[in-house]
Amino acid sequence: MELPVRNRLKAIGGKLLASKLLSIAFILLVLVVIAAVVSPNFLGAYNLQSVIRDLAFVMIITTGQSCLLLLGELDLSVGKMATLSGMLGGLMMLQLNFPPYLALLISLLFGVLFGVVNGVIITRLKLNAMIVTIATQGVYAGITLVISKGRAIVGIPDSIHWMGRGNVAGIPVPFIIAVILLGAILFLTQKTVFGRWMYAIGNNKEAARILGVNVNLVRTVVFAMMGGLSAVAGLLMITRLGNSQPSIGDIWVMNSIAASVIGGVALTGGIGNPFGAILGACILAVIQNMIVLFNVNTYWQTAVSGFVVLIAISFDSVGTIVAEMRARRKALAGSAKG
Repeated sequence: MELPVRNRLKAIGGKLLASKLLSIAFILLVLVVIAAVVSPNFLGAYNLQSVIRDLAFVMIITTGQSCLLLLGELDLSVGKMATLSGMLGGLMMLQLNFPPYLALLISLLFGVLFGVVNGVIITRLKLNAMIVTIATQGVYAGITLVISKGRAIVGIPDSIHWMGRGNVAGIPVPFIIAVILLGAILFLTQKTVFGRWMYAIGNNKEAARILGVNVNLVRTVVFAMMGGLSAVAGLLMITRLGNSQPSIGDIWVMNSIAASVIGGVALTGGIGNPFGAILGACILAVIQNMIVLFNVNTYWQTAVSGFVVLIAISFDSVGTIVAEMRARRKALAGSAKG
């Protein structure tokens, strides 16, 4: 009986995801229309550029976080990996006199290394990802404070400011980079064997292992990918600010989780895709911009993100429970007829 139930759940999950993506896109459109009607400044070129530029950093982190959620994992250290990577980049450029682009490359590799550390600890010691990344978040934050002494490293070379501040045909460069990375991750998850392995692991780790998937290797690679994406976001931020600060990634953790859940990525793994997560990120970006345009205290942004996460998780849980109940009823009815 279990196999028919699982098959029905998978089919229902696919239908729910398709309908949810349409619903999310519709909600995003409604929010944009409301914002444009209530505030004429919303559709102004300057404001849209600002929204898209801010969105780019959350997009990059959310792309990686959604991949981990597909595995049924979670990384709470993404902000601190981004911060530490950015701080190391600034340190190498300004205190060790590394060429800027070499410093960026080395810092990116450090980000991948931080992700590998997370993945190896979680997979080899069979520990809970949330607990481990809470701990490594503290480690990365502590290292950042030690090397920076709690102060920003100022004076990032002008030659790389274009990466964070530049525009191409009016489109911010960070957003272009975020879209390219999203396209690459979508191809990986939707069109490759590795992507099928990710979904298989998210649905059932033991079944995937029986089928010959190297579960721990795949999980570690995705954690490494998350570390690399975190580093990209952190390095782009220092090129935007012109300095490396000890707190640049603090808000990205909550937003990446909220965006992924809003976008239909199941917390239990195996359902969703990064594109839906990015739609969720867009919704958060519009809401947060509306808060600014309507002169609401910007400190409410964190409260709004937390509130949205709570609602999204609740709906996700209720939807899963309802789908399971319907699938089991149909399976029982089918077995009774047989």
